[in-house]
Amino acid sequence: MTNQDPKSTHDAEQVAFLEKELRHISALIKQKGREILSNYTITPPQFIALQWLHEIGDMTIGDLSNKMYLAFSTTTDLVDRMEKNALVKRIRDNEDRRVVRIHLLEEGERIIEEVIVKRQKYLNDIVTDFSETEVLELSRLLHKLYNEMNQD
Repeated sequence: MTNQDPKSTHDAEQVAFLEKELRHISALIKQKGREILSNYTITPPQFIALQWLHEIGDMTIGDLSNKMYLAFSTTTDLVDRMEKNALVKRIRDNEDRRVVRIHLLEEGERIIEEVIVKRQKYLNDIVTDFSETEVLELSRLLHKLYNEMNQD
């Protein structure tokens, strides 16, 4: 007998297994990411902030706070420490001088790129026993899952 919700077409046990595996994978990636970051002078929250700036470009502290799910004051402190370490700098908007954007500096960019390359190498080492077809299918399915989760 399957444990199914009438609104779902998927077996509840299979969905529970999927959730558990994704949670465990997420924890392992997070752990490996922290190991990689231990060789740098930045904290995991600083890495996340730098990553957002690398992906999106200049942002206000409010935008960065929202992306990181942190209080505005916490993000301000985070940016203060990153600015002190020459990873980012605050830049006044030319259109509206009241708006201040956070800009990723060369050192912040260098750290992000190095860490991402190391994370990609780690993942490449993990999937060495996967066929090219399996890697492509996994990528396709993860992309599909991300898109489904990212819909408003």
